[in-house]
Amino acid sequence: MNIHLSDIERDPTRDDAETALALLRQWASSATPTEIATLDPAVEKLLKGQPVSDYPDLSRSYPADFQADAAYKATLPDLQNGPTSLIRGARQQIQHVGISNFRLPIRFHTRDNGDITLETSITGTVSLEAEKKGINMSRIMRTFYKRAEETFSFEVIEAALDDYKTDLESFDARIQMRFSFPVKVQSLRSGLSGYQYYDIALELIEQDGIRKKIVHLDYVYSSTCPCSLELSEHARQTRGQLATPHSQRSVARVSVEVDHKGGCLWFEDLIDLCRAAVPTETQVMVKREDEQAFAELNAANPIFVEDAARSFCEQLQKDVRIGDFRVIASHQESLHSHDAVSVLTEGQTFAVESLDPKLFNTLFHVG
Repeated sequence: MNIHLSDIERDPTRDDAETALALLRQWASSATPTEIATLDPAVEKLLKGQPVSDYPDLSRSYPADFQADAAYKATLPDLQNGPTSLIRGARQQIQHVGISNFRLPIRFHTRDNGDITLETSITGTVSLEAEKKGINMSRIMRTFYKRAEETFSFEVIEAALDDYKTDLESFDARIQMRFSFPVKVQSLRSGLSGYQYYDIALELIEQDGIRKKIVHLDYVYSSTCPCSLELSEHARQTRGQLATPHSQRSVARVSVEVDHKGGCLWFEDLIDLCRAAVPTETQVMVKREDEQAFAELNAANPIFVEDAARSFCEQLQKDVRIGDFRVIASHQESLHSHDAVSVLTEGQTFAVESLDPKLFNTLFHVG
């Protein structure tokens, strides 16, 4: 008896593949799911009505017990730190790139040697060289968490800046921490007291190897128009006509470069300087005698926006702890439909040729 074996060494043809595929489909149509899975789960895709895809089946369950070890993490893609070939757009240096409004509780010293913990909004940026794709922004946040338990002076901010400049291999950097600082203030006549909240930001800048420490403070006050006051008095004296001068809530953003050679400039010290320049600060606790006192205080200190900028300047110039500074004042008119504004700078730190078109919009005090 002669047995003829097929030539299994030859390469299969397309006809062979089509015959085998038809046979496999015929078998799969009557096989059980277990039989199909035992042979090869991929056979199920050959059945009519099954989705056709070359993508593998993926687990839909979250692997809570999975641990990412060092070897696994080494395989993870990192496009942001990828090669120069991945850069989109011009290969140009970016002066600042990073994160804004990253929040965490930070402790601060007060002038009376106490500590206070405040919710703080952090902006952290670094320069990016033209040949680098990007930065790992989470490192900025990790740097702050490493130091979040420390009381934050400028020295601690400097240490944080050193850390993330090293981590991100950058040459310029900037950190800004913004918070609302409470100070208890006395009413004018009633003997009551309450907390006034001051918007403050600390900024540390390093550029071309030079570091600058800057404090920004928003000071909110009432401004009585000198012209309106004189016209109101003229109506009273010449015609017996009751008239009232117009006053409005006003905001000055005072930014100062700190020179610690003259000693520590406390937040409360900067507030006191502003209060000495323009004493008509808005009030926290007010009874009738306080309201009357405030009207008298405004009448004793009528002030145009130009006067305000120069009054702040006069006080800042006297303090040896302050270097360059800038005063931006906005009198949010109750007479006009527009605001009266002024900008005064001393030194090169804040000297700019162009202003942010929305700059004065940021000076509205919302309580």
